[in-house]
This record gives sequence, structure tokens and C-alpha cells, in this order.
Amino acid sequence: MKAIQSVETFNEIIASEQPVIIKFYADWCPDCKRMDMFIDGVIEEFNNYDWYEVNSDEVEGLAEKYEVMGIPSMLIFKNGEKIAHQHSAYTKSPESVSEFLHQQLD
Repeated sequence: MKAIQSVETFNEIIASEQPVIIKFYADWCPDCKRMDMFIDGVIEEFNNYDWYEVNSDEVEGLAEKYEVMGIPSMLIFKNGEKIAHQHSAYTKSPESVSEFLHQQLD
């Protein structure tokens, strides 16, 4: 998973014609650390997509703009638009994240 360090880079990435998956997280977030323990398997399952992560404390304004109220959150973008959003309450297991991605990307 590649880190996005700036709003400019974020905007370039989400302009893709192919769906891109972006995780919003923060270093202090215990649920984010739990997700880090299982996300590699989900990434492997969906390895035909590009995966990115944004530290919502370091890249300011993006979480607010895209209504990320809790972290970790998984968002899918295509052609500059947010096409799907899985809020933090539903990102606690590999099964829930995988199911969300299957629903949105298959």
C-alpha cells in the first residue's frame, strides 16, 4: 500500500479511470493497527487494484472533504469521484472489508 503525502498527489491518484482503494488512518488509532494485521490478505485478494493510504492527521482537509468521520475507513474512487465508502465501524475484520470490496468492485 502506497502512502499519499499531499492533496495534489491524492487528486492525481483518484482521477484514475480504474477504481483505486484508499485507506484513511491515523497513527494513534487502535482499530487502524488491528486492520494492519489483516489487510495484507485483503490486498492480495484484490491485487488487481491500486491501494493507497492517507494519514488523516498529516494530509489535512481530505477526511473532511470526503466525509471520513471515523478511521480506519476504506474509500473507492474512480474518475475523481468517491464511488464507495466503508465507515470505520464496518472495517473490523478481513471478511467485512473483503465483502465490501466484492460488492463495490465485482
